[in-house]
Amino acid sequence: MTTFSEYMAQYDHEHANPWNKVLHGVGIPVIIAGIIVFALTFWRTGAALFVGGWALLFLGHRIEGNKPAFFQGVIYFLVGPVWIAKEVKDALLGRRAASQSGGEGRER
Repeated sequence: MTTFSEYMAQYDHEHANPWNKVLHGVGIPVIIAGIIVFALTFWRTGAALFVGGWALLFLGHRIEGNKPAFFQGVIYFLVGPVWIAKEVKDALLGRRAASQSGGEGRER
């Protein structure tokens, strides 16, 4: 049975292009906001946000040259938002650079 960590690693592998990461970093929150706005208040605005967010995701995959991960399984509808949250956390805390360099240079 595949673990959530393995799904995350696969998702990360398929989203290596910096432009794809940026488009996902914007598109996924826009999709989530669209769902919330659609459900609570302005359905037209929510629908526009939802469709616009998906357009950004598909553009990112066109740039990267692969298909969206959810074609491999519906679990990726959950993995995507978690992956974006991890990417934002790592960027804010500077963890990506430290993990790539093996943590060297952090102690002084």
